[in-house]
Amino acid sequence: MTTAAEQCRCCIVGGGPAGMMLGFLLARAGIDVVVIEKHADFLRDFRGDTVHPSTLELMHELGLLDEFLKLPHEKVARVTGLVGEAPITIADFSHLPAHCRFIAFMPQWDFLDFLADHAKTYPAFRLRMECEATELLRDGERITGVRARAPEGEIELRADLVVAADGRHSILREEAGLAVEDFGAPMDALWMRLSRRPDDQEQPLGRFGAGEIFVMLNRGDYFQCALIIPKGGLDKLKEQGLEAVRARIAALAPFVADRVGELKSWDDLKLLVVKVDRLREWARPGLLCIGDAAHAMSPIGGVGINLAIQDAVAAANLLWEPLRGRTLAIDHLKAVQRRRELPVRLMQAVQVAVQNRIISTTLGLQAQPSLPWQGKLLNAVPFLRRIPARIMGLGFRPEHVRTPDVRASRPTPPAP
Repeated sequence: MTTAAEQCRCCIVGGGPAGMMLGFLLARAGIDVVVIEKHADFLRDFRGDTVHPSTLELMHELGLLDEFLKLPHEKVARVTGLVGEAPITIADFSHLPAHCRFIAFMPQWDFLDFLADHAKTYPAFRLRMECEATELLRDGERITGVRARAPEGEIELRADLVVAADGRHSILREEAGLAVEDFGAPMDALWMRLSRRPDDQEQPLGRFGAGEIFVMLNRGDYFQCALIIPKGGLDKLKEQGLEAVRARIAALAPFVADRVGELKSWDDLKLLVVKVDRLREWARPGLLCIGDAAHAMSPIGGVGINLAIQDAVAAANLLWEPLRGRTLAIDHLKAVQRRRELPVRLMQAVQVAVQNRIISTTLGLQAQPSLPWQGKLLNAVPFLRRIPARIMGLGFRPEHVRTPDVRASRPTPPAP
């Protein structure tokens, strides 16, 4: 069988938030880019759906914010919780130095379709769906492209740069032999849907009980919920039976007690195996890993997709000129890691601390928890809520769009 071959400056593997944003920004700068995505569409449930102020700020810089906010979404200006019977406000976004002082809960497929539709208006952009990368192509030590399965058969995509944006189970980072540091996680998450009624009042996002944690995200006509369980605890939960799960949820959130019957089988619950890891090196000659392929994040704070998008913006800022001039070298790729590694390390350190000090402790409790002194302080001094809001909403080093738009006459903004 003959293998078809294609050429491009940049081949991005993975049509998630990092891959689509990088593809859009490079095409917008006039770089010939192909994004390949193994699925036929973006319609998959329980993916990261939190669009944080840092990402909304990028939409403003791209001139797309007003259009973007016309997509269906729910706004959250404060992150609240319930510890035992004590309410707590953890973060207040209303004071952030950003155009949007809230988190937008939006189906990820809408977000990805939005990016794809705008990227397709640039002739340098190509999106190939149902195209799955199977191995890297090499010329000596240099990565020169990928081999992939497509509907028409096997293809080879030759490129000056291959970007692995194929998630925490990245085939490409494994193929490249990149070493991974695993920081562990004491929990997994069972995601599910429960219906939301028009008369339902605003609910806390997190509920902490005796050995129990339950998360509820308002998605308009339903709640996207997560029952946090000890790592590897699904089999034990299944031994107890689905009715025991329904009873646990009803005890944590009594107002949905008459809805837990909507969970009719284990197929209605989707397991997220929580991982926190990071590559020691993000690049090889001709290859760069970004997003979850470079650093898997815990779901704590919902920051994962926003960090991935920040990676994409930084990569576009640093690489578009070497790609255009065909001068791309390993030092350019290492510069992306140098730019992004510190904010990733800091965010993962925060997540690991929350996992170990709060999540793990709560899951081990036999009695109802009481509000710790840190929670009492946040309730007593509202100003302090700005600190977690800043960390969650903007991160430790928010990126800004520095790439040009080939359709615009204005010059590229100077770097800060």
